[in-house]
Amino acid sequence: MLIEKMIFNMLAFSLFIIIFVKLIKKNDTNYLFFIIPQALGIALNFGEIIFGWYSTAITIIEYVFSIIIPLIVIFVELKGYNISEIMTVSVAKVLIKLGDSKLAKDILLNLVEKYDSYKGHLLLAKIYEKDGGMRKAIDEYVTAIDINKQDYDSYYRIAELLNELDRKDEAITMLNTLLKNKPDYYNASVLLGELLCNEERFKEAVSVYMDALVYRPTDYDLYYSLGIAYTRLNDFPSAKECYEKAAEINHKFYLAYYNLGLIALIEKDIESAEKFFYECLMSDELEAKAYYQLAKICVVRKEKDKAINFANKAIELDDTYLDIILNDDVFEPIKEHISVSVKLDASETKEVKKLKKEDELVQIYLEETYNLIEDLNDNEIRDRANKRVDEIFKLEEERRAKEVEKEEKDLNLN
Repeated sequence: MLIEKMIFNMLAFSLFIIIFVKLIKKNDTNYLFFIIPQALGIALNFGEIIFGWYSTAITIIEYVFSIIIPLIVIFVELKGYNISEIMTVSVAKVLIKLGDSKLAKDILLNLVEKYDSYKGHLLLAKIYEKDGGMRKAIDEYVTAIDINKQDYDSYYRIAELLNELDRKDEAITMLNTLLKNKPDYYNASVLLGELLCNEERFKEAVSVYMDALVYRPTDYDLYYSLGIAYTRLNDFPSAKECYEKAAEINHKFYLAYYNLGLIALIEKDIESAEKFFYECLMSDELEAKAYYQLAKICVVRKEKDKAINFANKAIELDDTYLDIILNDDVFEPIKEHISVSVKLDASETKEVKKLKKEDELVQIYLEETYNLIEDLNDNEIRDRANKRVDEIFKLEEERRAKEVEKEEKDLNLN
């Protein structure tokens, strides 16, 4: 028993000195959380020797406080971790969950000032984000990246914050840097593609999506986004291939079907357009739009009853289509049947789910392209008709001129 106590005291004192030296060397009061229990364990051991306080519970406390905890600290730091950093970050996380972000921020600021802690900077960035200090959050993320160059998530988060601050060019630069270092970072490719499309840099967006597809060849969202970029470049054959691929991968991806329907209209393929719009009737977001397009197709085909039915259904689902239809010359043959048969009580219309901005934009672009082509066709027909009329008038004038010339000759002969 005496030998055991001697070994215990020698080991406990050695560990106490090691932890005390760390406290002095690092000037870090966090080590007091280990030294004080060590001292208590050693004191209890002396109490056992002097006063005979023998107890299994006391012995366990002695070994835990004086031997086990210090050994864990030394082992952790030999592995390259900073025990003080681990403690501070853990306490800060608890404080954040308890709602005391101010105290959490204060202890983290002390940590990063002393150790330039990577984890400390990351947690500070999140606190600043939560408090609305986006610029300070960006600075903390940048510092974290300086410490850990492989922190790709912080690269991405900086880009998101720059985008939220409307610093688009900086966000694009950050994402390009991230993808150069980690080309398979999916979210970065998606965000970069969206930003480039918003800036109307569609060729660059195509390149980004193509690179991303190397790592995610069965991602229907990527194919759809690539289709949007091709659409805005007026490369409708390539856009069509992308939308078809997206729909092939995900048979319920109705956005792709709708865009395919619009492209089919541009290509004068009415049957395919009708088929694609029928597919979209299964989508809450696109049902009203699909009925509207089907109504237009039926008007063109002179299928009056079906056109009226589809137009009414579009308006019942989304009453904004009433004004659209009444102001569209295409619907002239059925307008008189619309305002009579459609219920305009807003309480009876379904709430229409909103599409994402980029989805709305590409659909508007395709519809405007189709309308432009139709206008060009109409103008071409008018030009041809006017040209034919001019030719007829010219022939008539030439005929009359010849008759006048003949009459003058006859008079001269007489």
